Amino acid sequence: MHYNVLRARTHGAPIAENEINIVNEHLQRDGWALLRGFDVNMTVFSELTASLCKTITFDPAREYSEQNTQKVDAGIGPIGLHIENGNTPVCPDVVAFYSARAAFEGSQTTVCDGRNVWAAMSQGQKKRWSQKMRVSRRLPEDLWKRYLANEHPAISKPEEVTQAHILQFKAAIPNQDFDLHDDGSLTYHLTVHPVRASSLSGGQGFANAVLGPSHNYEKPTYQLADGSIVTDCEIEELREIAERCTTEINWQDGDVAVLDNTRVMHGRRAIKDADRQLFIGMGRH
Repeated sequence: MHYNVLRARTHGAPIAENEINIVNEHLQRDGWALLRGFDVNMTVFSELTASLCKTITFDPAREYSEQNTQKVDAGIGPIGLHIENGNTPVCPDVVAFYSARAAFEGSQTTVCDGRNVWAAMSQGQKKRWSQKMRVSRRLPEDLWKRYLANEHPAISKPEEVTQAHILQFKAAIPNQDFDLHDDGSLTYHLTVHPVRASSLSGGQGFANAVLGPSHNYEKPTYQLADGSIVTDCEIEELREIAERCTTEINWQDGDVAVLDNTRVMHGRRAIKDADRQLFIGMGRH
């Protein structure tokens, strides 16, 4: 893991512009980087996120913290590998994590380069997962309106959302559709590529949210272009491959990890020490 660690020359030094340039070099080469030993607080982390992302994306089910960041809270069990917001119309290019207080035990963040997963697949698996995939999921009214209020440029509050805004968002981003229900909930259908090129460095990798969690949401269904539904057995086969390509971040206080969210999947081992504080910032590069 040391290959991806950017250490402060002097412990407690600020993150300078040249370090941000080095982070971008790591993203190009390795898909992720860990900053250790720098002087970081919530304000610094928010500013770092803004410097790495031209536009900021939020998860409507998470608690907000600073202007550009949110608190990570997904229960205490292990979290499967996924790209952040991988089942949403606007997938972030970059995801950053800040460990304000590291766990004494457990809670390691798992990191998996989708290029390595793709290389480890059989020819049959490569052929199957090279198809487009349709993701369908039902969202309660409060969550989908919070998401739309953040992503639509003309509004900023959930209560401002109208039918026109839904149609405008649908027209602006291809490969998505919606079904509105009488109780205010919404089922969205999104077509994605399970195997994709990194938006930062190109190449092909298995980078999606099939192996990931549904802690704050209803579990989605996945249907490939040939009409077949992705089965739990298939997902477990992929999970075994991905685990062999996975490394862990053993957090220290003040650590910051930055990931190419279009190439590198991440997850989490089970939490044994709940007295931890981890924050996330993400957006388009």
